Amino acid sequence: MVINVYQRYFEADLEYKGSKRRGASVTLMSDSEAGHIKYTAAVTFMPYENAQDFRVPYDAYFSKTLYEASGRRSKKKEQAFLDSLPQIIDELAETAGGKVFWDKPLTEARLG
Repeated sequence: MVINVYQRYFEADLEYKGSKRRGASVTLMSDSEAGHIKYTAAVTFMPYENAQDFRVPYDAYFSKTLYEASGRRSKKKEQAFLDSLPQIIDELAETAGGKVFWDKPLTEARLG
């Protein structure tokens, strides 16, 4: 079962496949099944042309597996991943040539 532990939208900047991306969805996901757990950090850049534009095309999606092993969800691990999430997402964004503006959130954080 995949759960968004954290999701929030931020202003961002990326030119990708000829399209200007001005927003980003930042997510920390847990995926657990049959005694196995996996945590993934991801950023998806989106056009965000106005305050109502939250369409998310998944062509500018970048992710990194943070942890994968036998076990179950752990609040302690999740907090550690949340604490390091900006740095991880910055690395993913930089690899793509983009930037997330952490001081310019577009929504409130959703915790799951």
